[in-house]
Amino acid sequence: MNKITIAIDGFSSTGKSTVAKQIAKHLGYVYVDSGAMYRAITFYAMQNGLISDDDFNKEALIYQLPKINISFKFNENLGFAEVYLNEENIEKQIRTLEVSSFVSKVATVSEVREQLVKQQQKMGEDKGVVMDGRDIGTVVFPKAELKIFMTASAETRAQRRYEELIGRGDDVDYNAVLKNVQERDYIDSNRKDSPLVKADDAIEIDNSNLSLQEQFDKVLQLVKMTAGNCE
Repeated sequence: MNKITIAIDGFSSTGKSTVAKQIAKHLGYVYVDSGAMYRAITFYAMQNGLISDDDFNKEALIYQLPKINISFKFNENLGFAEVYLNEENIEKQIRTLEVSSFVSKVATVSEVREQLVKQQQKMGEDKGVVMDGRDIGTVVFPKAELKIFMTASAETRAQRRYEELIGRGDDVDYNAVLKNVQERDYIDSNRKDSPLVKADDAIEIDNSNLSLQEQFDKVLQLVKMTAGNCE
């Protein structure tokens, strides 16, 4: 089967990363979590006092971008690549609700997006890659052979995110998670630079009522059909 580029976009907490990891592992493809890259920069901004509830020093963050090195290192025990910021493993730290509350604001900074898009495009030069995010099919890989746009109701996504955070031991409130999901949807969809939109040639999947296995099977079928048409 010919190697293709698979771009998976969609709203937060739609399970993009979960199915992307499954597909990449099944096919032996490289998986890139583009959202984790934005989370890493957000975490850097938080750690260096550049962003808070009351202030966001965009100019300082832009100035410090050359100091930020993001990499992925495969963890054999976990079965997926973890995120490193300047050689420090920050996989757990970037998955908190606090980081989630700031990441959409950081992602609106054009200079941040420009730097990360260049890195992401380089990662996909040889095809055989699965990447998920907000603008993969529209900006990063506009010529991807397969584009998927995932969606689900805000309530469904908030419940999934809530259960994930509770499972990790975080002390969170469902209504706070729902508010965060809704706010991120608005910011992601209304930002001027690379807003979250469904690419014209993307296939939409509403997974509100799909199990993980059903979702995987549906995406894998699309991959096989697409790769077969490329032969």
